[in-house]
Amino acid sequence: MGELIRIFRKSADRLKKYGLAMLGHRIGVGIVMVSFLLQTPVCYSTDRLNYEVSGHIKSRLSGQAFPRESIFRDLSSANAWDFNNDLRVNFKAGTTGWKLETDAQLIALHGDAVEYTRELENKIPQFDVLFGRLPNDDRRWWDLTRIYEDEDKTALLGRLDRLALSYTGKATSFRFGRQALSWGNGLFYSPMDIVNPFDPTQVDTEYKAGDDMLYGQYLQDNGNDLEGSYVVRRDPATGEVESNQSTYAVKYHGFRGLAEYDLMFAQHYDEWMTGLGLSFDAAGAVWRSDLVLSDTDTDGVISQLVVNSSYSWIWAGRNVTGSAEYFFNGFGQNDGCYTEKCLAQSPELLARVARGQLYNLGRHYLGASITLEVTPLFTVTPNLFWNLSDGSALFQLVTQNSLGDDLVLLGALAIPVGPDGTEYGGLESPEAGKTFSTGFQVFAQLAWYF
Repeated sequence: MGELIRIFRKSADRLKKYGLAMLGHRIGVGIVMVSFLLQTPVCYSTDRLNYEVSGHIKSRLSGQAFPRESIFRDLSSANAWDFNNDLRVNFKAGTTGWKLETDAQLIALHGDAVEYTRELENKIPQFDVLFGRLPNDDRRWWDLTRIYEDEDKTALLGRLDRLALSYTGKATSFRFGRQALSWGNGLFYSPMDIVNPFDPTQVDTEYKAGDDMLYGQYLQDNGNDLEGSYVVRRDPATGEVESNQSTYAVKYHGFRGLAEYDLMFAQHYDEWMTGLGLSFDAAGAVWRSDLVLSDTDTDGVISQLVVNSSYSWIWAGRNVTGSAEYFFNGFGQNDGCYTEKCLAQSPELLARVARGQLYNLGRHYLGASITLEVTPLFTVTPNLFWNLSDGSALFQLVTQNSLGDDLVLLGALAIPVGPDGTEYGGLESPEAGKTFSTGFQVFAQLAWYF
């Protein structure tokens, strides 16, 4: 408890020292300028202009244990603890048809992971694509992230996660700027969600990372719709905007009887992709599937496939929802070999992991979960992520408790299972006898919304 109080005080001191200045000078400058520009219309006619300010403060404590053979243990200790604070301020202003959205973040981190991931990046750079550090905009069109401190166990950064202007008409809508886009029918694994998909094991999925794009949607009278997006990116090696780093995609969503379908065509990082999605109800359950074909330079056409089902029922007077999903990753290692030599022979896989398009190294996966509504305000969800190619797995228990209208407590416990050399058991490192293995992990987050 004393260590936790010390970490909290140190984070609070740094926020007090840097936070207001940074928000006013770097992040908040956008909000301040927008507020200034809107003063005249606000004073002139509040009936024509609406604006809203909201946000949250999330305080997160996470810890994990490292086995004796883990290289993380050498860089840190037997146990690692981290305390993170995330302040997010959301500003929206609009009039008939038009809306401006600006979401600013101030993130303070203090703990062992800040330090040992930095050391790992310097010590074994060939594996840096597997272990991310601080958020950055190296690939994005606009550089809206600033790291103000990254030293020892402390990091402090500010960023704009949303900055978009949109117009919505009767049948069409357009958005330009930093925004989030989600496509596909995946529950855990999402082949058709090609722009910043979530890590399947991520606990807090409230906000998806934004990208800089032009997005449009056309809604037909029959309910079908056509979506299109153009995501502009830079080559992280040169810092220049390149067409082979960008994404051009269109998706048509339609209805056929009681079923829904999606057709997607995209050029993603200079690679042509075709996707087909389907969802329908049968036997009281919801069934979904996504199939994606990718035309690559080295392997021709490689597919990714996800098939899932969800079923809800009442047990002992409580609502229960169960889900199961199979995922086929055509870019993954089929033999369960994840050594440096084996991974070097799979450049297509490493490229997707590096840019956050894939989070798994194997080929066949099974995901399953059951959500039990203990009370209307408290849910318990055990999750299972099973790599069928090497037999390793990750068991995760997630709880969510609404403590009030504006206070939510999120908790999780994760236990990896598998022998050394497997994905969840711990990949082999270049150092003899050492692995990238972790033990049990705990997570607790208190979120206050305003």
